[in-house]
Amino acid sequence: MRKPRTGPLLLGITVALVVAVPRTPAAAVPDGGCGGRESVRVPGARFQQEACLADLTTAGTAGTGYTDTADQAGLTATGTRNPTGVPGSQIDGYFPDDSRTNTTHGWDHDAQFVIRLPDHWNGGLVVAASPGNRKQYSLDAAVSDRVLADGYAYAATDKGNTGPDFYRDGHRPGDAVAEWNTRTTQLTRAARAVVARRYGRAPRRTYMTGVSNSGYLTRWQLENHPELYDGGVDWEGTLWTANGPNLLTSLPTAVAYGEGRADATDLYAVGFARGSEFLWPYHEKAYWGLTQKAYRAEFDPAYDPKCPGRTAGTTTEEILAPCPSDAAYDYPSRPAAVHRAVSRVALTGRIGRPLLTLQGDLDALLPIATDADVYARMVDAQGRGRLHRTYTVQDGTHTDGLYDSHPDRLRPILPCYRDAFTTLTRWVEEGSWPPADHVVARPAHGDLVNSCSLRTSPGPSAPPSA
Repeated sequence: MRKPRTGPLLLGITVALVVAVPRTPAAAVPDGGCGGRESVRVPGARFQQEACLADLTTAGTAGTGYTDTADQAGLTATGTRNPTGVPGSQIDGYFPDDSRTNTTHGWDHDAQFVIRLPDHWNGGLVVAASPGNRKQYSLDAAVSDRVLADGYAYAATDKGNTGPDFYRDGHRPGDAVAEWNTRTTQLTRAARAVVARRYGRAPRRTYMTGVSNSGYLTRWQLENHPELYDGGVDWEGTLWTANGPNLLTSLPTAVAYGEGRADATDLYAVGFARGSEFLWPYHEKAYWGLTQKAYRAEFDPAYDPKCPGRTAGTTTEEILAPCPSDAAYDYPSRPAAVHRAVSRVALTGRIGRPLLTLQGDLDALLPIATDADVYARMVDAQGRGRLHRTYTVQDGTHTDGLYDSHPDRLRPILPCYRDAFTTLTRWVEEGSWPPADHVVARPAHGDLVNSCSLRTSPGPSAPPSA
């Protein structure tokens, strides 16, 4: 059995001793035209540069300043097949911001974005945000390549802050995460205007999508700005609710387990799935400690002002280590101000556009019992169940890269996600009803890395109606 790839990934936070920083694209055309077309200005951008590329996919941009493959580590399984050969133009830049956690291109400036405009456009736009605390190119292989090949324009944001010290951005608890929402809305509006100016008409359809934290953003955008989108696909989005469940109600027990102060029964009680035990040792070392301390510092810095303090650590070991106090953290008993901080970014379930949710039943970071299952009930309670489907991927876990270490026990979610995106567009554009909620069973044979069909069980239910 192979060892997990290097570079632990905490809700998408990439931790490595060496971080690759893409160089500024030498062939960029900051002010000139592209292929005879006039350069398009991004509304609100402080800086931008545009370049014509023979291939906008990672096959063409890997090793250049137009993507960052290091920041995509662990999100896809080895053997994933991606389309190639999509010519078009790419706009890189940033919006005004006063934080400096994103060092991409040597800009040392947050609120960075990428907008890709294929020459052969299908009339649609796909907007994404970085998972965890990665940067704007992190979903290039998982999302951008495929949607570009299908003819969509694509836009992605770094959410306004990156890295394990993201919680330092802002002035009051919850500011950093709240900025994720505003930056995603900002980019969506700007990208829609860019598309209209480049192609001469507004996008016919706009879809929001993302993984983990950007799955959360997909939910939030469809709840709060349904006027901007036609639908979305949420891949294991993080659940934030003011009274729980949320990360801060399950991870303290996981941290306590890692310190020998809790047992498996305790983890089951807070939602961790039976059968996921083989993933716990890796998550104990690479996920639970940093995720708990960083997000607790974001919403409840007064709990332990000295840990993590101004930084989560300066070495990989320090960054990954939990705060000693976090094993005893009890979110329900924390002051009302903490719950108010979380409520600023909390989800309600009141979606205004069709949404498909996918999550693996072996997720050992965001247990499905306290995440996707809860969110489905929230949507139903808001009377929006007709707009929502939840597909549980049997043997799926939080990051597809772990499949490479456990091919006999895990299944990548990406191929099911791709089928979900196609299912969503057919639902929205053709009225082809999606299957009802169900478990996507692991097939006994076939290419698990590149093949998945959601239409293997229950039939259609009701059409969307916002």
